[in-house]
Order: sequence, then structure tokens, then C-alpha cells
Amino acid sequence: MTNPSTQVGIVGAGPAGLMLSHLLHLRGIESVVLEARTREEVEGTIRAGVLEQNTVDLMTATGLGDRLKVEGLEHHGIELRFGGRGHRIAFDELTDGRAVTVYPQHEVLKDLIAKRIADGGDIRFGVSDVEVHDHTSDQPYITYTDTDGNPQTVTCALVGGCDGSRTKTRKLIPEPAIRQDHFRQYPFAWFGILAEAPPSSEELIYANHPRGFALISTRTPQVQRHYLQVDPDDSVDNWSDDRIWSELHARVDGEGAEIKDGKIFEKSILQFRSFVCEPMQHGNLFLAGDAAHTVPPTGAKGLNLAVADVYVLSKGMAEFFETGNRGPLDAYTETVLPRIWRTQHFSWWMSSMMHRLPDASGFDHKRQVAELDMVTRSVAGRTLIAENYVGTPLG
Repeated sequence: MTNPSTQVGIVGAGPAGLMLSHLLHLRGIESVVLEARTREEVEGTIRAGVLEQNTVDLMTATGLGDRLKVEGLEHHGIELRFGGRGHRIAFDELTDGRAVTVYPQHEVLKDLIAKRIADGGDIRFGVSDVEVHDHTSDQPYITYTDTDGNPQTVTCALVGGCDGSRTKTRKLIPEPAIRQDHFRQYPFAWFGILAEAPPSSEELIYANHPRGFALISTRTPQVQRHYLQVDPDDSVDNWSDDRIWSELHARVDGEGAEIKDGKIFEKSILQFRSFVCEPMQHGNLFLAGDAAHTVPPTGAKGLNLAVADVYVLSKGMAEFFETGNRGPLDAYTETVLPRIWRTQHFSWWMSSMMHRLPDASGFDHKRQVAELDMVTRSVAGRTLIAENYVGTPLG
């Protein structure tokens, strides 16, 4: 059985796939989104989220900003703590009023799904055995098994590979003949908690300490998200609530800061990796988001980079369908890679500046503190952090 043809077949209903479908719809282009998880699983997977000004502006301009305006927490700066003192990076003063907004990724997905359904979008949740075929031809197609166990086929002109870091679509680009993968594994991880507690700070705190890094974040006025640097092989079973709060106090408390304890209701360990594949396209297959690249969470860039990808990709696809011109589409990788590598550098730099390396000596930590001191004393240094954190314009 063959389903009606669509213009773009999209594998994955994460931020990249759903935003691509949404942006294409605004240009009058049809798509089908195939997702292995159920809608409840997609919307219920709790993820942190710090949205760049670009992402907020795009969501607002394309009809996705209603809940964001009400529930999002706009932040105009962050604090870098070292030597027991805080040093504020004032985004609004350094970037002509730009800011970031704390709004969890799963809430972004809820907004995208609701909007696509309201607009008559075709999202097929809970499918399995998704396979892309003939992506180097003019008539690619995608086979899958629906929720009733029946084999199905979607024919399309272009394919969006938006199926996350465990992607199957990336593997369709031959390695090493065409595809090169660039990968770095970091020698530390983040131990994350969600806690019912009042905010410890109005803005995010990034703390460098001899015992290791800590991040003080927020989810809502009642729920806080905090992280501690740990060994990648550590286990949540090794961390009692008392040990967690004691370590957060040790790494963060000091002049102008004091952690507020509460009931911890979620614990997890997040590994640190950097990855980029080149190119991000092959024939009529185009990768976006985590299918093509991942970044450490230090700079809060994952979702934002996926949005930047599909902003460019949707324009190239629209140009192709509207005029037949493949120029922008064929230049997709070349267009997005500079931003991706700049973002990789920023995430790596922030990570290397804030974290304690396992083999670090006293010299290494003193040098790290000197770097932080140099950056925070300098208007140019603070501006570099602010501009990268709030994001450079998409256009």
C-alpha cells in the first residue's frame, strides 16, 4: 500500500524535524513527519532549554510564541563564579538588548506539535522500521510500519534526516568515501538534578571550583535544575541527596550566592560529546540537528543549532519547489557549517574554561582562573561570551 505522495519526507519529530515541517508549511510546502515515539513520549521527555534570541524571534514571528511569552523566563545575563566571587555577563548591555529565554525543549515540542496539528500537518507517531530508499535519485521514498503493524510507503522529492543523535539517516551518507565524522569525548560528565525548591539565583550561575564545575539553573519558580561535574563512569546510586546539596554548597556558595535546598525528584548523568559530520547532505537527503552534530550542554546550543539548520534548509527547499533552482539547497552544508563550527568552538571553550580536568595540576587551575579573570575584566571578553550565548542573527 502506498500513501499519497508528499514533497518532503521528514524522519524524526524532534526540534529539527517539527520546525522544518512548520517552516515549510508557511511556504506552502507539504511534508510528512515520521516518528518512532508516541506523541506522549515526545512531549513527556523532559529536557532543559535555553533559547537564543534568534529562536525566540523565529518562534514568535511564525505563530509559536503564545505560551513562550507567558511561561518563558527571559534572562539578560549569566554569572561566572570563580575564587568565591561572581562576575556578571550583562547580555542586554553588551548585545544591544538581546537576551535568552529559559523555556524547556519539551515545551517547544508541545507548541510545535499543537501548531502542526492545528495547521493540518501530517505527523505519524509510533511508527517503526523506518527506512529511506533511493535518496540519490529524483524519486526517494520512505518505508515504515504503522501502529497497526501494516507496511507503508511515503514517496517524496526531498528527505529531511532529523532523527537525532542515534540517527539511521546519517549512515546513508557513505563513510569515508563521502562522509567524515569529527568526534570528541570529554573526560567529565554532568550529574543533573531536578528539585522542588525556590530559585537560588535570578540568572544562571556557571561556577569554576577546585572540586569541579557546577551550574545553577532554573526550570520554573518552583522547580530548579542544577548540575555537578562528575566522572563519566559515576553512577546516580553514589549520590545521596545530602551529598548532592553539600557538594553544590561547596562549589557555589560564597560572596553573593547561597544555594537553596529542596526535594530532589530526578537524578541523571549527562555525557559530554562534540560531534560534526561533513557533508550534511547526499543526493536528496539533508541532515539537520543532532543527526548531523552534537555539542556539550555548557553553552546551551543544541536546540538552537537545530533551529538554525532548518531555517536555512527550509529556505533552500522552498526555493527548489517554487523556482526549480537547486543552488541554495546544494549549498546547504557550505552555508550552515561555519555557524556549527563556531558553536562547537564556543561550547568547547566554555567547557574547557569552567571544568576541572582529571589530570589538572595546581598550575592548570590557576591558569584557568587567570583566563576567567582576563575574560570577565575585559569588555571585549564579556562581549564575546554575550554575543555567542544569545546567538548571532540567523539571516
